[in-house]
Amino acid sequence: MSPKTQSRVVPVAGTTVSTGIAGLDDVLAGGLMAKRLFLLEGTPGTGKTTLSLQFLLEGAGRGEKGLYVTLSESAVELKASAASHGWSLDGIEVYELVSELGLDPESEQSILHPSEVELGETVREVMERVDALKPTRVVFDSLSELRLLAQNPLRYRRQILALKQFFTARKCTVLMLDDGTADVQLHSIAHGVIVLEQNTRAFGAERRRLRVLKMRGVKVRGGFHDFNLDTGGIRLFPSLIAGEHHAAFDPTTGSTGSTELDLLLGGGLVSGTNTLLLGPSGVGKTTTAVRCMLAALDRGEKATYFLFDEGLATLLARSAMLGMDLRPHIESGALTILPVNPAELAPGEFACRVREAVEDHGSTFVVLDSLNAYIHAMPGEQYLILQMHELLTYLNQKGVTTLLVLGQHGVIGDVRTDIDLSYLSDCILLFRYFEAKGEVRSAISVVKSRVNAHERTIREMKLSSTGLQVGPALADFQGVLSGLPSYAGEMAMLEGAAPESAT
Repeated sequence: MSPKTQSRVVPVAGTTVSTGIAGLDDVLAGGLMAKRLFLLEGTPGTGKTTLSLQFLLEGAGRGEKGLYVTLSESAVELKASAASHGWSLDGIEVYELVSELGLDPESEQSILHPSEVELGETVREVMERVDALKPTRVVFDSLSELRLLAQNPLRYRRQILALKQFFTARKCTVLMLDDGTADVQLHSIAHGVIVLEQNTRAFGAERRRLRVLKMRGVKVRGGFHDFNLDTGGIRLFPSLIAGEHHAAFDPTTGSTGSTELDLLLGGGLVSGTNTLLLGPSGVGKTTTAVRCMLAALDRGEKATYFLFDEGLATLLARSAMLGMDLRPHIESGALTILPVNPAELAPGEFACRVREAVEDHGSTFVVLDSLNAYIHAMPGEQYLILQMHELLTYLNQKGVTTLLVLGQHGVIGDVRTDIDLSYLSDCILLFRYFEAKGEVRSAISVVKSRVNAHERTIREMKLSSTGLQVGPALADFQGVLSGLPSYAGEMAMLEGAAPESAT
């Protein structure tokens, strides 16, 4: 099943109705309980109206009657909002309780029709319309106006209870929208409460997320779930739970495309594991990742490369210059390279894209280059660790070979990392610069492997027009890993210069 529709649908007691948003149905374990009243809560701009329209349109597509009761905006405005998404409200009844305000600023005219000035009369009008239309799905937008009319919490609560009992008796599934802050009394009345949030950041697009605050009798997917509000409606990305995605596979060891690097790794890269490529900028991490991925593609595997840091054209040109042409694999469909803008992409959406790569594209080899940009897109270090743990566990359980590129600050001496992800990695390839014969050279070593008996040696690595070369052990150097090596004695060195700007 595609990640767009998710994979977890837990049967619940009673009949459920789809919300029209696949990700939300997954969070709700199948959808909303039929013939119940639900509260949709959020500040203006969070997407309540869009979600409600998708709910009604889903019902209309199933031949169900829908009613949208609007006290906050006109029917013309509502239809214009639907048209902006490419939707038509044909088949959905829009009952407008809004009228034009008086032009006289001293006028005491209500925004409601004269016959609906009192709260009880307004509620009665809604009931009469429901009895006449007999809808299956109802949206009431919004409770803020009713709260203002009531002017008394007790009276307001009584009217909401009356509406709830009325809709239940008419077998309606109801969404009530509320712009206000959390109303505990209202929460107790509703069968379920869904909260929408919008967070504005100093840079980049705002982030929207959803949380099911309450849902009686249903084990929902807890926590916050990112969603996008764009042309075409809401797309929600349920938080990834790796434990729901076990898959049987036989671990195999694949070559990196370099005999010497295979020896260093103790045989090669093992499926169902992740490898962290760690080192300063320009040392050769990306090229090593491309070399390993190209070997997998040559074996007939499919791969997806998530490119955070550089342009696609630059990556393709640089790889071709090093004897690693990726274009034939892109043209064949075996390789997908996805440029990622971390300022625009929420973590939940990124996890969904990774799932699509594995489950829809069939990728068994995934590269994330680099985690530095991903780190800066996250709200905090603790969230990065938790989300990355789930993502890597998911990929491992799917039998995917994963490469993670992580740049370090500094070039020599004190080389630091934004965050420690070493304990999440099954294998760590460490890259360092060292000086020899008046040249800046690169060293590579494996400092950790959970699956192979790897070499403990530190080898020289060089990039050339023939690709990646891994040379002999740096036996006559001390302190290479510290970034401050010292040299004594003779040593066989790799010959040939690396192309300029190779990284």
